[in-house]
Amino acid sequence: MLESTSLTWRKSRRSTQNGACVEIGVSHGGVPVAIRDSKNPEGGKLAFSRSELRSFMTRVKTL
Repeated sequence: MLESTSLTWRKSRRSTQNGACVEIGVSHGGVPVAIRDSKNPEGGKLAFSRSELRSFMTRVKTL
């Protein structure tokens, strides 16, 4: 289970001031990696291994 309190969260470099941002969380050991909506930090989170996140980001960039 992903414990979001053990993650360090940061906003995307491409985030804007309109609040439509995502944040990426990384554990102190470097994994797991998670993504959450910055407007709802207590809401759902997507958890990925580093390789899964790499594949996810590659796919998103091609859409």
